[in-house]
Amino acid sequence: MTGERSAAAPRRGRIRSRLRVGRVDIVVALDFVIALLFFALDNAVPRPPHPSPGHPSDVLLILISFITAAPLTLRDRRPLAAWLCSAGGVLAARALLLAQGLSLPYLPGAVVVYLLCLYAVGVRGGNRVTAGAAVVTVVGAAVVDSSTAAVAVPMLVPLVAGHLVRMRRTTRQVLAEQEARHAAETAVLEERQRIARELHDVVAHHMSVIAIQAEAAPYKVTDPPPELAESFADIRASALEGLTELRRVLGVLRTGHTPETAPQPGLDRLEEVVASARSGGLTVEVSSTGEPPPLPQGVALSAHRILQEALSNAMKHAPGASVTVDIDYRSDELSLRVVNGPGTAPRPVAESGGGHGLVGMRERASMLGGTLAVGPRPGGGFAVTAVLPYQKAIA
Repeated sequence: MTGERSAAAPRRGRIRSRLRVGRVDIVVALDFVIALLFFALDNAVPRPPHPSPGHPSDVLLILISFITAAPLTLRDRRPLAAWLCSAGGVLAARALLLAQGLSLPYLPGAVVVYLLCLYAVGVRGGNRVTAGAAVVTVVGAAVVDSSTAAVAVPMLVPLVAGHLVRMRRTTRQVLAEQEARHAAETAVLEERQRIARELHDVVAHHMSVIAIQAEAAPYKVTDPPPELAESFADIRASALEGLTELRRVLGVLRTGHTPETAPQPGLDRLEEVVASARSGGLTVEVSSTGEPPPLPQGVALSAHRILQEALSNAMKHAPGASVTVDIDYRSDELSLRVVNGPGTAPRPVAESGGGHGLVGMRERASMLGGTLAVGPRPGGGFAVTAVLPYQKAIA
């Protein structure tokens, strides 16, 4: 009986987030207002026409009204503690009222506060806590006053209603988590399919070139030895067989009926990507370090896609920001770093995209045996750093 909320009882999510004005929670503020109203209501109960010598003073009545209304202020953050305090306050108030000769054994505001606390226990508590609160309510009413035992059963309606609301919220939360996991898994699968399609185009192109060169090589030599012609024929046959197997395995990943015959992009189209980002309102500065080596096509393609996605995210989440693109050609790897500052233009109300661009960048870096580091900057903005090795990509 710690008063803590159950971990399986979620808050009202999007609806609850709307019920705030700055840092003020409207639900908590409303509980305070209702508690004040019930405090005033209970303090205005009729006094006996001929008070006895032990008649309670106004100070005692104020104290009774306070202990019965105050638990409502704890209902949101500590529902179980609020219910326990409310139950204790109702019993204490009843004993004092009967002892002093007042006509009402229960204050009306205290009963309503108790019902609201019961509802909060049903919404926030677990199954055991809810069942315990129901038993305590019925048994406690029967023990204290047998004439009110039958009235205690209808009082369980708020508890049952709260429990049903809790079950509905829990089910919706589980479904939302499952949908989020499914969306992430779908994004990974779609990005892997896209990468496989692009690699299929790259590898198929090289295999076709090998087959054509192997077929044409014997004609470039006058009277080639039979062994040489036979070797080139074997190379051509192996290339064609590998190309056929590659298309059989990866060709099913194509989603369109029109073959993609355009060459795959690389860092040779850097200015095109940067110009597109600048036309979108970004201020882009590009710096390059080292001598650019002949990049493997897989590395060039992945670097192009990562740069494209990083600039696209900057346009979406930080419009008008300044972006620096640093490319470092090292001896065995390529380092690409894209850093954007905070946006200077208002963000669009409706944003397109599923928010899975980082998943695709991470998949591309992992496929090449590289690394990807992303995260916000201390002064605002975002940084994307990709390291793509050459040798692992060639292997």
